[in-house]
Amino acid sequence: MLQSLKTLPRDARDTLFLLTVIGWIIAPQVNNLPVWCSAMAALVLLWRGYIAVRGDSLPSRWWLTGLLVLATAATFASYRTLLGRDAGVTFIVVLLALKTLEMRARRDAFVIFFLGFFTLLSNFFFSQSLLTAAAMLVGLLGLLTALVNSHMPVGRPPLAQAARTAGWMALAGAPIMVVLFVLFPRVAPLWGVPSDAMSGRSGLSASMQVGTMANLALDSSVAMRIRFDGPAPRQSALYFRGPVLSTFDGREWRPLRSLFPPRMQPAADLQVQGEPVRYQVTLEANNRPWLLVLDATPTAPTVSGYTPSMTADLQWVTERPMSDLVRYSAQSYPAFRHGPTRLVAGLQDYLELPAGFNPRTRQLAAEMRSDPRYARADAAALVAAILERLRTGGYTYTLEPGVYGTHTADEFWFDRKAGFCEHIASSFVLLARALDIPARIVTGYQGGESNSVDGFWTVRQSDAHAWAEVWIAGQGWTRVDPTSAVAPGRTGTLLRLEAPRNVFAQALNTVSPRFALNLRALWDAANNRWNQWVLNYSQSKQLNLLRNLGFESPSWEDLSYVLLALVVLASLLGAAWTLWERHHQDPWLRLLHQAARRLQRAGWSVPANASPRQLAALVRPDAAAGDPAAARLCDWLLRLEAWRYAPRPGAAHLGTLQREFRQLSWPQRPSLPPHRP
Repeated sequence: MLQSLKTLPRDARDTLFLLTVIGWIIAPQVNNLPVWCSAMAALVLLWRGYIAVRGDSLPSRWWLTGLLVLATAATFASYRTLLGRDAGVTFIVVLLALKTLEMRARRDAFVIFFLGFFTLLSNFFFSQSLLTAAAMLVGLLGLLTALVNSHMPVGRPPLAQAARTAGWMALAGAPIMVVLFVLFPRVAPLWGVPSDAMSGRSGLSASMQVGTMANLALDSSVAMRIRFDGPAPRQSALYFRGPVLSTFDGREWRPLRSLFPPRMQPAADLQVQGEPVRYQVTLEANNRPWLLVLDATPTAPTVSGYTPSMTADLQWVTERPMSDLVRYSAQSYPAFRHGPTRLVAGLQDYLELPAGFNPRTRQLAAEMRSDPRYARADAAALVAAILERLRTGGYTYTLEPGVYGTHTADEFWFDRKAGFCEHIASSFVLLARALDIPARIVTGYQGGESNSVDGFWTVRQSDAHAWAEVWIAGQGWTRVDPTSAVAPGRTGTLLRLEAPRNVFAQALNTVSPRFALNLRALWDAANNRWNQWVLNYSQSKQLNLLRNLGFESPSWEDLSYVLLALVVLASLLGAAWTLWERHHQDPWLRLLHQAARRLQRAGWSVPANASPRQLAALVRPDAAAGDPAAARLCDWLLRLEAWRYAPRPGAAHLGTLQREFRQLSWPQRPSLPPHRP
């Protein structure tokens, strides 16, 4: 195969390399593009490769026009617009692929190069992960290699030579890019990805349909990372609070929709005690407006660019969704109490049950009330009875409980007796409400795992969890995790349901579980460093850098001054280097090289490393034929050689030869007469 590629003409070989680079750039976008776009791009690239190998002619403009119209119509049909991120990226991928079908000259190749650079950049609209950055670095080097190769018009230079040149160019530009990254002022909204860039991200939702949260358990992507300032709490105590759901319509839980006016709603009335847990959270972009913190957090988390506020149900939210990586500091108190301690009107909202749903659960509540053991029991005793039923009733915790029907609580309590955390929490809350106990569902994340490499705790989407809160007179709202009654190990390290691994992960885990665990920890630590120092490199970190440099109250104007000073310093160093090089480089050799280049541009075939006498021999026939320009040039070249090798008294100085060089007229090489038999 390689041997056959070497026998191809250079144009075909270069085209195949460029098509490979384009395919590499487009490949990460396949999951974000419509199926027709990915298929069309692949077919066009394969078609263009086939044309290059066979040496066939390119398709006519009618073909290109038809494909362009088809792609435009398909893009509009997919998004109902030609504007915006998704439609724009789809269209640019199609244009890049189609442009290869009219690549006839170097000018067309340059257009493809710059379209490729733009398409490469668009990958970061969807993902800014370390893996994406590494893949795009390879794509960048590939495009630079193709660009350098296109400027080597003579012969068949090996791609390795162009790749080395491209690599050195990238290394030479890297310090400049690092300085610009560190010091270029980050002024919102210049920095960041488009607001819809995270629209497809998975994560917690503002509502919960029974049976949907189990899908998150199949997602092992990182939701957030936590670094505790001191010792971390027990894993079973790590409850990160998200949306609180209180209204149920028979199928879906939503935030509270109250019949009572806001002034009658129970206040948060949060009271904390004991020592706080201080920590920093690096939250992955989720396009949601909530900040995930440990229960309970009385003071607002410190997050740059946002103004958090706490709702009456202890959830911290911001004024706008977080479409990029966010880092914030918080302090929480594991020992707390919140909500009213006596019955108030607003608590009636947490007793609402949809009419016509779960009749057997209602009947179960009535039977418990008629049981002499619970006839005079308070809310705490009834909650304990429900938990005891979960522990001893043969209920199981599973990711695959099957599809539930209309009466989800009835099926859980009496038929299936199996479910994921939202099945268990929803059924618990509905039974508690049927027993006249105010109850609601809290969603968020529970647990996580400590990374032994960097000390951060990693919370994944698979750690998404749903638990309950019940109101007890004299205590207020109290957390109850009914899943722990079914599977006590769920909130510890003994029983963490995991998604099925791929073949490679299964094989690696079978050969060496410890090695697989360490490898995952290293990869998580590398991603965390990327998040902390690259994606989360914000204006505050820039200003902290200036403080370390001695600025008392730095601002973005100071950043601009520092950057300008570095640019001036780099320019002065470059000028000094140029002067030093001119002083130390042989001026005679530089003048000879300039003469050789001028002759080449005039059409002469100049041998490599030609001497002045060899250059003079090239133009001597024209001088003998009476061309005055050729005669003056021949004389000048011989005097240049004499200055170097045979100086004579009274010979011209090198400065005189340099001035004469600028005044020379350069003869054009005459066209060869046509060949006649």
